[in-house]
Amino acid sequence: MNASKSRLTPRKTPRQERSAATCAAILEAAARILETSGSAGLTTNHVAMLAGVSVGTLYQYFPAKEAILAELVRQMRQDMLADFVGAVREAEGKGLTRAVDAMVSASLRHHLRRPALAQALEHEELELKLDKETVQLKADMRDLIVGVLRDHGVDQPERTAFDLMSLSRGIVDAAVRAGESDFDDLQARLRRAVAGYLGILA
Repeated sequence: MNASKSRLTPRKTPRQERSAATCAAILEAAARILETSGSAGLTTNHVAMLAGVSVGTLYQYFPAKEAILAELVRQMRQDMLADFVGAVREAEGKGLTRAVDAMVSASLRHHLRRPALAQALEHEELELKLDKETVQLKADMRDLIVGVLRDHGVDQPERTAFDLMSLSRGIVDAAVRAGESDFDDLQARLRRAVAGYLGILA
């Protein structure tokens, strides 16, 4: 394992309840720091102090702060994939317009849960070299969208999915960076953009 990869990979997977609780406390502490101070305030010492553990204990699970960030990104992508799976099931058999509504809603749900954390993690994801699991999670999400488009007879579903994901991320990233917090309005605008691209009524 090379040095950059080892800095992104947890040292060990917690198997006992106490270890899992410690790991969860470390990750939650890091998430709270990202929400209030951004990555500039994220140090292993700060995380350990807020989590109520020693730095040595933190290092038993995470070799560097990059590994903490990578794990938080993995969790975010897992949650997003679960949201998209739910959206696809919800819209099954209800037409492309309903599928667009469900997927647009799913694409914003992680921002609704913890907006500051979502923004920070999406920024950090661009700086990190993603591991195979996170890359696969993103691929699985793309494949879900491709499948929905194909099921509704959309031409070139792979390219269309790529365009729609890029369009959506561009709009959402710009809105979040501009400090927008009205996600109902953002969802309506994003829905119009996606529907317009697909040539369906918004």
